[in-house]
Amino acid sequence: MRPAMYIGDTTSRGLHHLVYEVVDNSIDEAVNGHATFIGVKINADGSVTCVDDGRGIPVGPMPEMEGRSALEVVFTEIHAGGKFDRDSGYETGTGGLHGVGLTAVNALSEWLEVEVRRDGHVWTMGFVRGHVVEPLQKLGKSDTTGTKVTFFPDPEIFPDTRFSYDVLAKRLQELAFLNAGLRIRISDERTGQSDEFQYDKGLIEFVQYLNRTENPLFPQVISISGQQEGVHVDVALQYTDGSSENIRCFANNIYNLEGGTHLSGFKSALTRSINNYGKKEGIFKDRVPSGDDFREGLTAVISVRVPEPQFEG
Repeated sequence: MRPAMYIGDTTSRGLHHLVYEVVDNSIDEAVNGHATFIGVKINADGSVTCVDDGRGIPVGPMPEMEGRSALEVVFTEIHAGGKFDRDSGYETGTGGLHGVGLTAVNALSEWLEVEVRRDGHVWTMGFVRGHVVEPLQKLGKSDTTGTKVTFFPDPEIFPDTRFSYDVLAKRLQELAFLNAGLRIRISDERTGQSDEFQYDKGLIEFVQYLNRTENPLFPQVISISGQQEGVHVDVALQYTDGSSENIRCFANNIYNLEGGTHLSGFKSALTRSINNYGKKEGIFKDRVPSGDDFREGLTAVISVRVPEPQFEG
């Protein structure tokens, strides 16, 4: 297995991507209305535990996979997750590696333990470097549901296996902004640090956060949302007295550094709308401003949920 194929590289960036992949599965549960809480804990031994209150990964036997537990298949076979099959999986656009994420995390971990609360019981499995060492066990009863994954990255693959609290906290806060109402908690047993993020107004509070050191030209944040052909679009924006633009765009919770069709579409729509208003009201008599003029001092967040996204770069 070539780690770079799945997580980019084996530096600190790839190391933290392991956590993002596990969290993405919990986010998908939340986006589709099945979870309200996600917790991430850096344990004293350097491992990481990710937990959610979703439905729990299925544990039943899969006839098409020689009767193996669905839990085992999800962690050992690519394209086995519920998000990969749009017909029987999630309805709303999902992030992560689409059926590869948990398998990759498992294969790149020295050890991994998963605990599922589902069907009235607690179920556990254990893996070492991607292979089952503790078969599916049915433990005590449980009146709650959810999934807990604890793993330690393989030091034979990652030169440095130390997780950064700040790096993880930044991404988790971002996810809380992007998923209004979702409660996300991070803690670090090594230092005692902890934070909890929950933003009921979502992108509105994201823009307010980005503008916390700026001087907005008007107090309210403009919020627009809609849906067309299965694509959900949410936009929040506010102007400041600054000279630069700060536009962040996301597709299925994934940050798009190089933009994309959602960014170009937003820019075109903004320019066209203000130009049309300006002409109608007779504001632009001597000259027609350009798109750059309209984006001066603009802070905006664009978030789309696409059923079948095509990522490049």
